[in-house]
Amino acid sequence: MPTTSLSPARVRLALLALALGGFAIGSTEFVAMGLLPNIAADLFPGLYGESPAHANASAGLLVSAYALGVVVGAPTIAALSARFPRKKLLLSLLVAFTVATVASALLPSFGGVLVARFIAGLPHGAYFGIAALVAASLMGPGNRGKGIAFVLGGLTIANVLGVPTITLLGQLAGWRVAYLAVAGLFALTFVAVLLAVPLQPGDPNATLRRELSIFRRGQVWFALAIGSIGFGGFFAVYTYVAPIIVTVAGLGAGIVPLALILVGVGMTIGNAVGGHLADVSLVRSMFGFFGLLAVSLAGVALTATTVPGLAIFLFLLGFSAAGLSPMIQTRLMDVAGEGQSLAAAINHASLNLGNSAGAFIGGLAVTSGLGYLGAPWIGLVLCALGVIIATVSIGLDRRASERAAGQIRLQQDAVLDRALS
Repeated sequence: MPTTSLSPARVRLALLALALGGFAIGSTEFVAMGLLPNIAADLFPGLYGESPAHANASAGLLVSAYALGVVVGAPTIAALSARFPRKKLLLSLLVAFTVATVASALLPSFGGVLVARFIAGLPHGAYFGIAALVAASLMGPGNRGKGIAFVLGGLTIANVLGVPTITLLGQLAGWRVAYLAVAGLFALTFVAVLLAVPLQPGDPNATLRRELSIFRRGQVWFALAIGSIGFGGFFAVYTYVAPIIVTVAGLGAGIVPLALILVGVGMTIGNAVGGHLADVSLVRSMFGFFGLLAVSLAGVALTATTVPGLAIFLFLLGFSAAGLSPMIQTRLMDVAGEGQSLAAAINHASLNLGNSAGAFIGGLAVTSGLGYLGAPWIGLVLCALGVIIATVSIGLDRRASERAAGQIRLQQDAVLDRALS
């Protein structure tokens, strides 16, 4: 069915089905943050009894494993499948999500769960990339940022509803039950996409060589670095939000789901605002949100021992990070040329490289003697590096545009001179 023939109601249902996939992915990606102490106590019982901090840092590798799966899977699947019909590809990815998440819940050893989390991450970037292209097609011209934000909205809403609810379920019934619930969300999304999303062809002109050619563009690498390094600051804190709340702030474990809701509300609002601003003034908005992310990270480090300070800056942390996501993806698609399928997917690879790096470096800060408040300071360093990379990227882009404009003026002057002579 051509997209142009769809009724507004059908378009909304299709967008909701795609966003439900984002909701399920957000749940599977972030639920480990709220249940990290529970996972650590179950998979490392001896170590947890001796040093909860070291056990939590070890369990944090599950976050890194999922993120590395995204990094590997996003470019590989997107490049190889750009010509495939988009709906069928989405359904295949949802089957993979479901199976891998069930395996994460059932495998008994840390090593097995680690592998399952890596496999669960493989379809992540490809799903968001293809879903973003489908959403952009459904939304129509001039609304690309809004279409991207709509799909990502499912992920941010997961942090308001899905992650806190599943975290509470995991605290009451065990973290393995929590992952089975997430697998149920993926199965539900499969049915929703099957029924609501229209058939869309892939790109018939796509080839593996053309898709991979985007990596020859220097600005693509800059955009990837902005996401993977700058966004890592968020994950350096978010990975360890549960022990920060319990150990640093001295609050009960029951507060963790409430704190996750607060972060999720910030992410939901930030994503909507960021998607709008990406269509209005991409560069200025991106720098503004990076500045807010830096303030949020410093605020968490300085006020985590107080409930009001922690609440305010966790909200701002989610707001600023989620606002950056559609901006970074839009920037990457702007500089990618014809490789739009791959560009839409590898943005999530870069963000999850930031996830993996932030979780790992934050863990080093925790275990090196800096404690849990070392994580936000490490995050601030990563954020600052992201700003530096963005500054260099935009500066080079403007110089290239000025040179091109200058060459056009010279050519016009030469034509005019010949005409006058």
